[in-house]
Amino acid sequence: MDRQGVFDYVEREYGSFPEYLWENDVTSAVLRHGDNKKWYALIMNISKDRLGLADMHKADVLNVKCEPDAVGILHMTRGIFPAYHMNKRNWISILLDDSIDEALVLDLLDKSYELTLNKKKGKGDG
Repeated sequence: MDRQGVFDYVEREYGSFPEYLWENDVTSAVLRHGDNKKWYALIMNISKDRLGLADMHKADVLNVKCEPDAVGILHMTRGIFPAYHMNKRNWISILLDDSIDEALVLDLLDKSYELTLNKKKGKGDG
């Protein structure tokens, strides 16, 4: 899966569009909820060595939020790394180079979207 595939999916599924927030970085795009404005994903083009790989070539990565209990397990998957430039306890970086099955990328993206939704407060939730 590539960056455009991610953008097409989130537009179709969530009505989200990439937001380019930094003047000096025209490749990094935030994906966020329309209502609460929380980020649920970030796409960046970074040098692979920033992920701990012995490679200086640049690649697109997708940062998504996940359950802290799943982070360690996911790191054992080829193409998934501790989050670059995000909280490593709750976020992972996915290398968008076809090393990961598209279905897994989309599943992780959906989970991130769910984890960053506004939660309705129930009785007794102050």
